[in-house]
Amino acid sequence: MTRGAGRAAPVADARLVVQAWVGTRLVMVVVAVWVMLAEHRAVGDVLGNWDVAHYLGIAENGYAEPNSIAFFPGWPLLVRVASLTGLPALWAGVLLALAASGVAAAALHRLAGAPAAIAWLLAPTAVFTLVPYTESLFCAAAFWAWERATAKQWGAAAVLAALAASVRVSGLFLIAALAVLALTQAGSSRERGRRLLWLALPVSVVAAYVGYLFSVTGRWTAWFDAQASGWARGFAWPWDSLRHTLEVLEPGAYADHPEWQWVFLAELVSMVVGLLVTAICLVQRRWAEATWVGLQVLAFATSYWFMSVNRAVLLWFPLWMLLGRLAESRRRLPTWRAVLIGLAVAGALVVQAVWSWLFFTGRWAS
Repeated sequence: MTRGAGRAAPVADARLVVQAWVGTRLVMVVVAVWVMLAEHRAVGDVLGNWDVAHYLGIAENGYAEPNSIAFFPGWPLLVRVASLTGLPALWAGVLLALAASGVAAAALHRLAGAPAAIAWLLAPTAVFTLVPYTESLFCAAAFWAWERATAKQWGAAAVLAALAASVRVSGLFLIAALAVLALTQAGSSRERGRRLLWLALPVSVVAAYVGYLFSVTGRWTAWFDAQASGWARGFAWPWDSLRHTLEVLEPGAYADHPEWQWVFLAELVSMVVGLLVTAICLVQRRWAEATWVGLQVLAFATSYWFMSVNRAVLLWFPLWMLLGRLAESRRRLPTWRAVLIGLAVAGALVVQAVWSWLFFTGRWAS
C-alpha cells in the first residue's frame, strides 16, 4: 500500500461520517418543516416541546419552578451564555445541540471508526440531538472523556467527565465506569491511584449541585424528590417497574394517547438491548463498558416504569461500537451484505423520521 493510499482511507471514512451527520440532520429538518406547513405550527411549537421548555425556562429565569431542580444546571447555563450573543434561547440551544452532535460523532469515529459513528447518527431517537436537550452535549463530553481515558490522558478525561456531570445525572454512571476503567487499565498501583484521584473533579461537580440543592431546600434528597413528584421516577422494584410498563401496552390503556403504546414497547426493546450489551461486555471482559451500560439499565429497572430508555440508548457508546464492528469491513462487501446494510440504513432513516414527527407534533417521544 502506498503512503497516499494509507491516508486516503481515514479521509474517506471521515467524509462518510460528515455526510451521515448532514444527511440525518437534513431528514429531521425536513420533517420539522413539513409539520410546520401541514399543521400550521410555529417553530417554537415544533422544536420547543417537552423538556425543552424546562431547559429554556431555567436558562432564562433560573430554578423558578419547584420541580425544575430535577434538571442539572450545565446545559441551561450554556444556553444562557450562548443567548447573550443576541440569539433567542431556542435557536442557541438548537445550534449548540447540532454542534455537539458532530463532536460526539467525531469521538465515536476516534474510538471505533466510521461505522460506529454513523450507526449513532442513525439512531431512532436522534431527534434529541437536534433539539435543545442534553443528549448531544453529554455524549460529546462523555465519549471524548472515554477516548481520553483509554488513551491514558486522565487529566483531560476528568475535565470532560466534569462537563458531562454538570449536564445530567448520567454523569454519576460515567464516573463509576471511569473508576472501573482506572482500576482495570494496565499500570502500577500508584498509577491507578492517580487515575482515581483525577475523578475527584467530576465528583465535586455533582457534590456541588447536591450541596446547592440542600442549601435552598434543606433536603439532601431534593433532586430525587423532584424526579419523583414531577415525572413519577420514584423507586420501584424491577418486577413492579416491568408491570407498570406492561400496563401501558394493554388494549384501551391511555386511549387518548395511542402513541404511548408504541413508545413504551420501544422502551421494553431498549431495556432488552441494554441487557444484551451489558452481557456481551461482561463476556468480553470489558468491565468498564459493562458498568456504564449496566448501571443505567439497573436505574431504569428500579423506576416506576421504563421511561426515557429510548433516549438513554444514545449514551451507550458500547452499543454503537458493537454495531460498528458488525458493519465494518476492510474488503469489498459482497452484494448481499451491501444490500442488507443499505436496507438497514433506509429503515433507520424512516424510523428516525417517524420519531422526529412524534416529537415535533408534541406527542410523547420518550
